[in-house]
Amino acid sequence: MKMSFSTLDIAVFFAFLLAVVLLGLYKSRGERGSEGYFLAGRGLSWWLIGISLIAANISTEQFVGMSGNAAGPVGLAIASYEWMAAITLVFVAFFFLPKFLKSGMYTVPQFLEYRFNIWARTIMSMLMVIVLVCVNITAVIFSGATVADTVFEGNSIMGIQLSVPFFCWAIGIIAAIYVCAGGLKACAWADLLQGTALIAGGAIITYFAFDALGAMDIHSISTTKSFSPEQLDAMKNSGVMEKFFTLNSDKLTMFRPADDSIIPWTALVIGLWIPNFYYWGFNQYIIQRTLGASSLGEGQKGIMFAAGLKLIIPFIIVIPGIIAFNLFAADQRAEALRDASILKSNAKNYSFVHIADLEAAGKPVSAKALVDFYTVPKGKNSPEMKVLSEAEANSAIKSYKDAKANGTLSKYLFVADSGWRKTYPEQAKKVDLWNASHKAQQNGDTIKKELFGYKYDSAFGLLIRKLIPENTGLRGFIFAALLGAVVSSLAAMLNAASTIFTIDIFGRFISRQASDRAQVLVGRICVILFAIVGCVVAPMLANPNLGGIFTFIQEFQGYMSPGILAVFIIGMFCGRTPRFAGALGILASPVIYGILQFFFNDIAFLNRIAITFGCCLGLMILLTLLKPNKREIEMPVNDKIDLSSPKSVKFAGAGVLAVSVALYVIFSGLFI
Repeated sequence: MKMSFSTLDIAVFFAFLLAVVLLGLYKSRGERGSEGYFLAGRGLSWWLIGISLIAANISTEQFVGMSGNAAGPVGLAIASYEWMAAITLVFVAFFFLPKFLKSGMYTVPQFLEYRFNIWARTIMSMLMVIVLVCVNITAVIFSGATVADTVFEGNSIMGIQLSVPFFCWAIGIIAAIYVCAGGLKACAWADLLQGTALIAGGAIITYFAFDALGAMDIHSISTTKSFSPEQLDAMKNSGVMEKFFTLNSDKLTMFRPADDSIIPWTALVIGLWIPNFYYWGFNQYIIQRTLGASSLGEGQKGIMFAAGLKLIIPFIIVIPGIIAFNLFAADQRAEALRDASILKSNAKNYSFVHIADLEAAGKPVSAKALVDFYTVPKGKNSPEMKVLSEAEANSAIKSYKDAKANGTLSKYLFVADSGWRKTYPEQAKKVDLWNASHKAQQNGDTIKKELFGYKYDSAFGLLIRKLIPENTGLRGFIFAALLGAVVSSLAAMLNAASTIFTIDIFGRFISRQASDRAQVLVGRICVILFAIVGCVVAPMLANPNLGGIFTFIQEFQGYMSPGILAVFIIGMFCGRTPRFAGALGILASPVIYGILQFFFNDIAFLNRIAITFGCCLGLMILLTLLKPNKREIEMPVNDKIDLSSPKSVKFAGAGVLAVSVALYVIFSGLFI
């Protein structure tokens, strides 16, 4: 995936990063006091709020992960993360934001003390700081550094070898500089450049992707559908859009089967709404932008602007990902074979099967037998590759024997069970193919194509490397936009984590009489410390046992987001719920989700979240029925802010909802 950069590309890249930092520092000069540092003096305009929300949200998770999912079997269905977010934002604007701004709060946990008690606020504060620093910040730094390392692999600058640790520190330092100096206002103005650039960069990639698809020989295009030679010939003279829709009609649907492991249609009913409402409504690093609005109307207009942009994002990220498979399936297959972590993951998944086969055949089970079996034969264009080491093989044998001894072998030994073969025919087919290819000592091409499949996450990098012309500065601009998206998300997280620690922990328990100046100083120190922690921990996320960055982030969020959402919904709209219920609702979430994850891991991630949310909501309703407040709790009122809602915002909200529904109808699979 290494690509070349011209002098012009490098100049554009560094000029963009310098402009981001300088603009943030310049626009935030003169801000004084904690409100000025943490909430930009509550003076952000709607257009700054809107673009800042998008810039804080979009990172490599979207450009790499979402385009990768689109290149794979999921296709357009992954766009639900964006289009459902647009719908969620409308609800946040009209139901959540008025209550937040009316209370005059600085942080999301602060609201919980107003409505419930100090324990609810403290528990949420500590959880959010831990997750922001140890999960979100480190994951964003690592994902950005990984993409940068992929692009610049093997290069050096002024004798410094470019590597993942180097890029981790570079990304962390850039974000920390302007956040530490200017707080939220610096973030918002820097986001103006970064958010605009990432949308422009996505549009440029989309243009070149369609251009390449239109010019490519139809017989060379890869597709998950089967076409006869006559059908392919008939498409030769088709326009590029007709060609795209015909080739990918099976991917252009928003509704995946109920047993889909990534985004089943059932998740659209409940599961996907929970992380959406938590993320956009109660996640500090997102909602902090709206808390800095000069009025409710400005905040609502900013959210509507962001919702409108959310409707556009799939067309510049998801669609190019689908086209990437059409154009570069062979390259994605080659990347999968070279990716040791994918090979090892498959070998470990299937090792129990081969051990059982050896036992059934009366052959000795040894580490050597396992290592030899999971060695990819030398192919025409690839060397022999030993997937498992002897130590890993011995570990697999021990795990097999332990599982057999404690009666849990059936959970792993899926292929030996004919019932599993009926339930998972595709996996069974792959294992059979593995066995056949090794017995026949084929050259590895079959394994490359069928067993290991494709490294779909390489889609975005392939689009840049193969489509964006050299010596134009465009490569430098697009990579700067991508890295800017990482820096923007990181800056938002650093700002949010420092705000929560300063306001909810330092100001509440360490120094309740701290001056504004002291609070700002603590906030700046936190930014530096949290950035250092993130840069130190981030390279450790390369451990393949974590299951990938997206899974790592999602699973941790699954522990806390259902409970927090349940507590806020009950707290906002049920005034009789007792004060002690808030802390119990938050604490119940990790317990319930943990039980589901460790004992019922077959349940899809989004369905586990839905079950946890339902249990937490049920618990709080039960507590309300058993011990209701005698009267509704009165919340504080911030009379310094205009809480009127313009009619234009209501029309905009209705428009976003109408367009969202229309997109789901169009891409329901009935019309394409």
